Amino acid sequence: MRPIIPPPIILVFFIGIVLGLDAFSPFDLLLGQSSFVVAITFGGVGALISVLGVLQFRQQQTTINPHTIDKASALVTGGIYRFTRNPMYLGMLMVLIGVVCFSKDAMGLLAIAGFIVSLNRLQIVPEERALREMFGAAFDAYCVRTRRWI
Repeated sequence: MRPIIPPPIILVFFIGIVLGLDAFSPFDLLLGQSSFVVAITFGGVGALISVLGVLQFRQQQTTINPHTIDKASALVTGGIYRFTRNPMYLGMLMVLIGVVCFSKDAMGLLAIAGFIVSLNRLQIVPEERALREMFGAAFDAYCVRTRRWI
């Protein structure tokens, strides 16, 4: 199975769910004004982590497009990739968590779970399968020492 939906589109979809839930759900978390600071912090750190992942791919001159994973020219394991195998997706998750904090709606937590499940099934598992075929034992060793998310 090849990834068919670009990850940023999946993120936008789940942000839409969170904002829709916020508009119609009575389950506010009542975080008060601090939720704005928390939301900005999560969103900013998430964006930074994603950008670091992209920059690391650019430095190694390999593709960031999950639809052309067969064109990957390098297994990137340095920089931010020492801490997580999926910093771009982790960054997107943190942005979504920031949106949930901003919305202050407990139902948004379901969107976070849905986002994680969707990315694991639709993106990460197919990508890992392709990388395992391309890089073999080197990818397996990387998986042993580096977690999928954090």
